[in-house]
Amino acid sequence: MTGSDQSIPGTPSAEEDVADVVVIGGGPAGENVAQYAHDGGLSAVVVEESLMGGDCSYYACMPSKALLRPVEVANTAAHLQGVDSPSVRVAELLARRDAWVSHYDDAGQVRWAQEAGLGVVRGRGELVGPRTVRVTGPEGERLLTARRAVVLATGSSAVVPPALEGLHAWTSRDATGVVEVPESIAIVGGGVVAVEAATWLAALGSSVTLLVRGEALLAKNEPFVGELVHDALQDVGVDVRLGTTVEKATRDDAEDTGLGRIHGGAVHMSTSRQGSQGDLEVSELLAAAGRTPRLTGLGLETVGATPEDVRAGRLPEWLHTVGDASGAALLTHMGKYEARVLGAELAGTPETEPPAVVPVPQAVFTDPQVGAVGMTEREAREAGHGVVVAEAPITGAAGAALLRDDAAGRAKLVVEEATGHLLGATFVGPDAAELVHAATIAVVGRVPVSLLRHAVPSYPTASEIWLRLLESLPADMR
Repeated sequence: MTGSDQSIPGTPSAEEDVADVVVIGGGPAGENVAQYAHDGGLSAVVVEESLMGGDCSYYACMPSKALLRPVEVANTAAHLQGVDSPSVRVAELLARRDAWVSHYDDAGQVRWAQEAGLGVVRGRGELVGPRTVRVTGPEGERLLTARRAVVLATGSSAVVPPALEGLHAWTSRDATGVVEVPESIAIVGGGVVAVEAATWLAALGSSVTLLVRGEALLAKNEPFVGELVHDALQDVGVDVRLGTTVEKATRDDAEDTGLGRIHGGAVHMSTSRQGSQGDLEVSELLAAAGRTPRLTGLGLETVGATPEDVRAGRLPEWLHTVGDASGAALLTHMGKYEARVLGAELAGTPETEPPAVVPVPQAVFTDPQVGAVGMTEREAREAGHGVVVAEAPITGAAGAALLRDDAAGRAKLVVEEATGHLLGATFVGPDAAELVHAATIAVVGRVPVSLLRHAVPSYPTASEIWLRLLESLPADMR
């Protein structure tokens, strides 16, 4: 490695090892901060107790999309005149998922890290003092000392509501790693994990009941997002119950039988909904009620810090967090962005000055897809912006309507009235996730909508929805 007078070998050593940057956590954020630090001339080592590549590679983004894409293609083909309706072949779909997660083998990720010049140390890392990390691994303990920085990139854990504790409920890991498709399943939650899992589990043949405490799905988005996804899920047989709380749940012979397998006997649930009580019995249960930064057991107290200090950014100058561990936006792409910026800063090779506000884009791979970035109308108004909005059906663009014969969806722009700058955008419809990056560029670049009118979309593509939206704005903003 460069930048260090003592390298970190791939096998444990009784002596203390030294590197410029020590990263605890080998997910996408951890890998990126180490890579950018190394590329800037520093030595970097990544400590990982599980699989290099993290949850995203094996238990979240990649397997989720591997399951959802064939389902989406089958649904699209079923709604295109002149195409025989295909069917989802469960065994082959799960085999595709297994291929994309490398059969839960991280040898390729480890090889990439080592070829990139990064050290990889197996085991559980925890702080034991300033710039000092103890790694407890399969071959004993090892101390690593960071000359410049320690970075916590430990990701996040699924939240299991109190009413579901002790039942060995599935989390997102089990859902993406499904091996035994349950005859019926209750999903507790109404966010991205819940609606995506409901989509593929229904396609695999499970009878899905979605129990949502709030009054809408995907509630942080524009209201029409949850409405359209709600209707689509119901159309494929998902029983969506809004305003529903799980009061009590029990299970026959609960046990942890392994990733993606049925965890015992029937689950019996008592729920309340709009003042009325109800009972539900299902074969399996998925807790999809959110995630929380994984900050326990990291030895923060040895350097006078707490998880609250992490959330508030009150850390020693040599200690940093990136990705889900920072508690900001729990999204892989935002964690990778934070990691790139931090890695370059640690190496003293920052690229350009980041803008004051970096908008958060998100894609939800339901059917229809959702793509959104920046502020919703409500968020913009609450932040004190005077706004003008533009809305249009997604089929206002012939290119979107051509994607499937029953295409449906909506698009919306939120524009700052005083400047004409785009504050946020939302798209729902076929391939909507591919539309959001253009909006992200416009928000980051603070491009006025009057100039966006001169960005000509190809015909006939779904991108022409931008014309319909811009044309609906007041004349003095064009």
